[in-house]
Amino acid sequence: MLFADIDLLDENLDFRSHCWVGVRDGRVAYVGDAAPAGEEAARYGEVYDGRGKLLCPAFYNAHAHAPMTLLRGYAENLPLQAWLNDMVFPFEAKITPEDCYWGTLLSCAEMARYGCVSFSDMYYHMEEGARAALDAGIKMNLSDSLLAFNGEGLDDLPVKGNLDRLIRDLQGAGDGRIVVDCNIHAEYTSNPRAVADLAAYAKEHGLRLQVHVSETRLEHEECKQRHDGLTPVRYFESLGVLDVPVTAAHCVWVDDGDIDVLAERGVFVAANPASNMKLGSGFAPVAKMLARGVNVCLGTDGMASNNNHDMMQDMHLLALTAKGSTNDPAVVTPKQALTAATRVGALSQGRDDCGYVAVGAKADLCVLDTSGPSWAPMTNPLVNVVYAGHGADVCLTMCDGVVVYREGEWPTLDIERAKAEVEARTKRIIGEL
Repeated sequence: MLFADIDLLDENLDFRSHCWVGVRDGRVAYVGDAAPAGEEAARYGEVYDGRGKLLCPAFYNAHAHAPMTLLRGYAENLPLQAWLNDMVFPFEAKITPEDCYWGTLLSCAEMARYGCVSFSDMYYHMEEGARAALDAGIKMNLSDSLLAFNGEGLDDLPVKGNLDRLIRDLQGAGDGRIVVDCNIHAEYTSNPRAVADLAAYAKEHGLRLQVHVSETRLEHEECKQRHDGLTPVRYFESLGVLDVPVTAAHCVWVDDGDIDVLAERGVFVAANPASNMKLGSGFAPVAKMLARGVNVCLGTDGMASNNNHDMMQDMHLLALTAKGSTNDPAVVTPKQALTAATRVGALSQGRDDCGYVAVGAKADLCVLDTSGPSWAPMTNPLVNVVYAGHGADVCLTMCDGVVVYREGEWPTLDIERAKAEVEARTKRIIGEL
């Protein structure tokens, strides 16, 4: 595809008007202020009329539970522990592998609709999740959740065999679109032996690791009581978890010492502002983390604690909640918010050649329609993207050079069947409870 006469946010997220961007063999092959010369233009195939449009890097969802589309609207107005133990866990006990496939496929469709091409997922039945992502044409960092409520080690748990199988069968599938990570659900759903074993496993196999950290005050304080004053960050550090690349979701209640550790160890913090507010968990100290050099990325979390996968909504909230919670309107700039949703999200998944628009980068792109009234005037396009734009403005999403959403159509999947399957499966599960 050749995007013609289109406005652009380039590799530095600087605005450039009236550009031509050529995509070939899954990568950006041309960026210029004029069309490629001579016969070169024809080599890109379709010419996309970019007038009234803005071409951006696509979004990377750094924390999701994609099958939880099945729970959208089900568990509402509850604090985290009651939400999890009384509603979510009983529902999830009824979810089959095929349910996971359809729930994930619908999540993939929703993410593509809103300009997102990749997501980091914690769940179960990950073979089915990977199948859905491959069918949808987008990327996925999958991780099978470690839960260990007694004294088990990793070898005593089913997650060990699951990981061995996932690495063997799925690592690098879809030309690298599928990446296998390790996952510790949380401190309060695991034990030190299993955590240390999984950290060692991740290091041995060169895997990244996903984990929930200090999502609520209760989680943070009870961890300290259980482990001689260690916060979740320091607890996981003591067991070797931070010896591998880690994406720590939430980090709402981390203290100053935790933030120093997160920065020193290069941890990626996946902020989830919508979910944290919806569950009453609080506001992560994003401004302080950014100021200290922590890698902050962005996630939507699951659909029982956010209700949509609109990354532009979460990007908007990331900036606004940081300002509101600190009483400082100067913290978290639009560029920082958009970087968290794009380049840093890609890096959190180990995708070094993604998350920016430049020659040689993977063609993970989204096109925003800027012709609507909320985009005028374009005094500062980057500000408009974060504060005036909406996921509904996305009119095209491309992953590795393949269009996965365009103007109300999903070329890679049957959206009506996905919706119908999820509706029926949710109804069945609720009926079984």
